Amino acid sequence: MVAKEKSRSADTRQALIEAFCDLYRENSLDKITVQAVTRKAGYNRTTFYQYFLDIDDLLRQVENSLLDYIVQKRYSVEPDEQTRYFIEDLVALYKERAIEVNALLGPHGRGHFTEMLKESLDLSFFHLDTVEDNQYQPYLIEFRLTSALNLFSLWLKRGQDLSVEELIGLVTKLYHFNPGLKELSEIHKRAAQE
Repeated sequence: MVAKEKSRSADTRQALIEAFCDLYRENSLDKITVQAVTRKAGYNRTTFYQYFLDIDDLLRQVENSLLDYIVQKRYSVEPDEQTRYFIEDLVALYKERAIEVNALLGPHGRGHFTEMLKESLDLSFFHLDTVEDNQYQPYLIEFRLTSALNLFSLWLKRGQDLSVEELIGLVTKLYHFNPGLKELSEIHKRAAQE
């Protein structure tokens, strides 16, 4: 009996999350109401408040759940393989929770979620191989993270027109063979030595 109740509770919560994500993919957060979410999910407002404080709390829970997944994966991977696995993890996450990923990386969610992701990641993930006080480092990190997320978003928008391996290969090549990044790093290293 308890297991059935827990399962029903999880299903209800998930239905509310999915209704919210459907709305968030199409609307800015300020246009989404508890009433709209519950109507779409087929529940009443009282049910919503059993799981979430408000719309902001619902968004936070969705974001934190996805961030936890991504960040936990990062610490279990060797640095040389992180670029590849970051994209693979995004693809796996998309397969498991497409509706949430589409909402958070969609036109209304991308900037906020990307900022949270940047704050959560270990910066060594970006293997910039630069000195500690590199003035270019924040720019390089921004470039790498937003590039990977934007390429992933484009891949989703285009109906996954590349295979997963092709997408991973593209992002890996762009990360490791982009002469602009290497040149900036080398210029800064030379300046620091002088």
